[in-house]
Amino acid sequence: MEKNLILAGVGGQGILTISYLICNASLDKGWNFKQAEVHGMAQRGGAVQSHLRVSSEPIASDLIPHGKADLLLSVEPLETLRYLEYLSSNGWVVTSIDPYKNIPDYPEHDDLLKILEKLPNKILVDSKKIAQDVGSVRTQNVIMLGVAAPKLGFSAEDFFPHLEALFKHKGEKIVQTNKDAIQAGYRLGSE
Repeated sequence: MEKNLILAGVGGQGILTISYLICNASLDKGWNFKQAEVHGMAQRGGAVQSHLRVSSEPIASDLIPHGKADLLLSVEPLETLRYLEYLSSNGWVVTSIDPYKNIPDYPEHDDLLKILEKLPNKILVDSKKIAQDVGSVRTQNVIMLGVAAPKLGFSAEDFFPHLEALFKHKGEKIVQTNKDAIQAGYRLGSE
């Protein structure tokens, strides 16, 4: 088993949280992983991307060549377009359709959606609506991970201990909201 992922979004959207959850769930399964440092603006609103490789075999490099990513997981729709060149011909895009308009010339939302709709293997997610339904708009990144999880060989429950470790200091309600979020995403990704 080998999966090459590009994680994309903007600073403050939880790309590091997604990476932490995948890496720790991979360790639980006895898988190897390598992660390139997050590239881009670490500040809120700047473009961010990370390479993450997961495999049952040893991994030599943490960087994914263009055309070799199995999955592009994006928490921001415009950032999806920025990293399409990494996607393999049969790779999947899992992206939020909720824009984070951090630049003055951000494209029209409908135009952006038309481009995304043309992608052959995609799951377009209204992460903001799902997050509101589970009780917190701050769970959009966890929802997106839940949507991608079936394509990566994970169950929603694989992430529960790591959600607890991340959020227990914020209280049981926050932990449960994030568990609900990953399950809601997983249900969508399993359809």
